Amino acid sequence: MPSDDIPDVVPDVVEAVLAAPPRLGGVRLLAVDGPSGSGKSTLARRVVERLRGESRTTTLISTDEFATWDNPVAWWSRLEEGVLQPLAHGRAGRYQRTEWVHDIPTSGELITVEVPEVLVLEGVSAGRTAVHARLSTLVWVEFADAAARLERSVTRDGERYRTHLLRWQRFETGWFEVDNPAARAGPKFHPR
Repeated sequence: MPSDDIPDVVPDVVEAVLAAPPRLGGVRLLAVDGPSGSGKSTLARRVVERLRGESRTTTLISTDEFATWDNPVAWWSRLEEGVLQPLAHGRAGRYQRTEWVHDIPTSGELITVEVPEVLVLEGVSAGRTAVHARLSTLVWVEFADAAARLERSVTRDGERYRTHLLRWQRFETGWFEVDNPAARAGPKFHPR
């Protein structure tokens, strides 16, 4: 999401999540979902900065810390068992981050997630049906032009990933048709 689109939406997202009740134990869970290259990561980082600036304990987890090219969404149980269930019971969670060594996904750093006021889960599938009842807010971010989204993703990740990103775009299109998080989202943003 281009920087000039964010200042107008960040206050709306912050207001929405703080107005909603916590549904993950005492934690407000905000999911920022939408197609790759739409600006989800940028929006999520800005929302986290704003919440922390308001002295709210806030943790950001990206689905990129779990997903791989060959496993775009089936990793969910790692997040569920390691983070969401413990937080729902008022305990710290843990997960092992996926790291890329010479373009090969490997088990990386073990991350501890203390119980925050707000947990921001950002990325493709963050607002999936499996977590809907525990979400305080689901934000949908979609840059409409698929070709432009691809170019934005290639610019971010590098030309050598173009084939992977094309395959990813095809996958996420099918995923969104089946799971349809956009239909369940509260705030929806369509950057230009």
